This record gives sequence, structure tokens and C-alpha cells, in this order.
Amino acid sequence: MNSVTPTAENASTVPALQTINLGKKFKEFQALHPLDLTIAAGEMVVLQGHNGSGKTTLLNCISYLIPPSSGEVKVAGFDMRQEELQARKQLVFVPDVPRFFLELTAWEHLRFIAAANESLEGFEQRAEKLLRDFNLWHVRDHFPHRFSRGMRLKLGLLLGLIRPSSVLLLDEPTSALDQEGTQLLTEELQRRKSEGSAILLSSHDATLADRLADRKIVLSEGRVGSIPVANRRR
Repeated sequence: MNSVTPTAENASTVPALQTINLGKKFKEFQALHPLDLTIAAGEMVVLQGHNGSGKTTLLNCISYLIPPSSGEVKVAGFDMRQEELQARKQLVFVPDVPRFFLELTAWEHLRFIAAANESLEGFEQRAEKLLRDFNLWHVRDHFPHRFSRGMRLKLGLLLGLIRPSSVLLLDEPTSALDQEGTQLLTEELQRRKSEGSAILLSSHDATLADRLADRKIVLSEGRVGSIPVANRRR
């Protein structure tokens, strides 16, 4: 079994995110070997590895977008299987290909997510700031299916950022962002981290990982490979 634990300085009584023996098998193919992972509040962990290494499978299993074949996931102490409602209130997952409702504009998407998560207080100010920061204010009343890939990815990120969460999962969040968008996202993630959010993201961008990560986890064929120690002092 693979085990990935935080450094002592990041340890907390109740981890923000914990997986226990988490694995995924598709028929005879073991896509993710059983993995123990613990991430503390205020910690940012970056998943690295080649395509097909298991990064997306791990994120999908943690979020239960794809039910794992074995193991448990706990978010802020809540079990994703037994206490799904409480766990999901704490968790945000932004996939690498966000999906949208055809009938809703960008602004309506943001309002819908905020309302669904009981986060409408101060919504208009927060939504306007996010849309302006990520250069989407001018298309707030447009439909996302007409956006470019980069614009759709930005909106997908904003849907995750418009609501409160204690754990943020991001799958290749900079894959279609320009330099300005990457810088804005970096600043936002650093702010969330400073406020206590636990962040787990996958990225092929080594520079981004070096800049953001408290820890890196390298996956290869569904197993944990080399795990560098914390490379940035908090």
C-alpha cells in the first residue's frame, strides 16, 4: 500500500483530506493501487506524473465522480460514502474539462452554484470581482458553450471559487490558461491556502509545482513514486 503523509509542521488533529486504502480497478486493470493520503488544512499538494499515471483517476475517486473500488475518503472528518452531504459541502472539484448547462449564462452559472451552496450573501460583489480578475466580465451574459477552451476553463475555476470550501481539487487547472490567467490563479490559490484551504492539484507544469507545492506526489502506473520533501518553507 502507498502511504503519503504530511510533514510534522502541517499535521493537524482532523486532516482536511484523508484517503485510506483508496484504489480503483477497471475490470482487470488496476488504475490506482491502494493509497493512503493525508493533507492538512492550509497545505498545497501537487500531483505529478505522465499521462495515464493515475492523477485524474485519483482526483475522480476522491470526489466520488468515479466511485473507488476500495477504500475510504474523508473530507474534514466526514466520510464521502456515509456522510456524503456534509463531505460535499466541504469539497470543490474542478475537472480539466468543465461541464456547463446549455440554458445558463456565465453569470447564471455562478449564481446557481452560490445558491446551491447557501453562499448568496455578498454574491454580486464576489462574482464581479472574479469575473473581472479573470477577464470574463464582458461575457458574463453569454453562454459558456460558445466560449473558447481557455474561457471555459476559467469559468470552471470560478464556479469552484465562488463557493466556500475547505478542500479544493483541481485537475490540470492551467492547461488552457494564458500567462496572465495562470498568474491570477496562482495568486488566488495562495490566498485560499493562507486562509486554511487544503489544495490538491495535478499539473505537468514543473515551474508551477515548484512555486506552489508544500509537497509533491509523483504517480507512475497508479502507484506513488518518488515523493520530494516539502520544497518551500511556509
